[in-house]
Amino acid sequence: MHPTRTEVMRHLEPFVAGQLPVLLRNPETNWQPMDFSPDLQTEEGFDTLRRLREEVRALDEGVLTVLVGDMITEEALPTYAAWLAAMEGHLPGLPQTSWGQWNRAWCAEENRHGDILNRYLYLSGRVNMREVEVTVQHLIHDGGDTETGSDPYRGFIYTSFQELATRVSHLNVARLARKAGAEMLYTLCSRVAGDEQRHARAYKLFIAKFLELDPDGVVLAFEDMMRKKITMPARYMREKGAAAGETFRKFEVVATRLGVYTPADYVEILENLLKDWGIAGLAGLSPEAAKAQDYVCGLPERYRKVMARFRPQKEEEHVTFRWFLPPEAAGGRA
Repeated sequence: MHPTRTEVMRHLEPFVAGQLPVLLRNPETNWQPMDFSPDLQTEEGFDTLRRLREEVRALDEGVLTVLVGDMITEEALPTYAAWLAAMEGHLPGLPQTSWGQWNRAWCAEENRHGDILNRYLYLSGRVNMREVEVTVQHLIHDGGDTETGSDPYRGFIYTSFQELATRVSHLNVARLARKAGAEMLYTLCSRVAGDEQRHARAYKLFIAKFLELDPDGVVLAFEDMMRKKITMPARYMREKGAAAGETFRKFEVVATRLGVYTPADYVEILENLLKDWGIAGLAGLSPEAAKAQDYVCGLPERYRKVMARFRPQKEEEHVTFRWFLPPEAAGGRA
């Protein structure tokens, strides 16, 4: 008999409680968006604002596009919080449960990401923030579908993958920012990426503990998620007047073109998870789970063969967004 998801979650309550001080940061000492923002209560703050706007002028629109898309993704936090709260055995509403404490604290830490990126873009003077806000509202209104249902196995496999994916994206934006001399943007994107790395470590740990209790169930859930392919949380992103997902598809074109997040990153993250969870070395699996094990362990090589055959079109697709002010509107401000 395999344990139910609720039984596994309840069994791990004491373990998670002991890990919370390690996995999370104290709000009173953690970094906050204001630590990286111009303090407009002081004259020095206006000097910082001028430096911010000067460095933004060096960023091309592609980098800003990815930054806006990343910010919109972070701002859709209410959707992700509601999804996690609905997981079987999560019991987030009870203050005494460690899973509930994790969910609320994770949300509190993630909330800072959208705040700091939003603030930077607003102060930059290069972004039509009302159009961006329309996109954010659409994304929260439309919701999302991670295709995990209420299953914590599938859910935490998804979050393990996604936290690593967002880390890659934020780090690559930081890299592009530093290349352009935008040190303020480099610093804040690096901080956000550091949070994503720590959160990924937590979700990977949860799956590792699930594997100790129900390896068959976890490996089968892993296979199911990889057959569906891990979809991005902002997959329904749309601008004003666009269909659900239309803007996200344009955003993907730009992110891939700039090397911010590519199919190669997807494969590397999968390999990271397979290695960290020791999937290839699991023994004693049921016949069905053993087949699932073979499938997921063979995916990286299969994906790389597909990528080797892929040849991009000679003419790159040109995409535009409603998020940007016309040059005459943006260029005249100091």
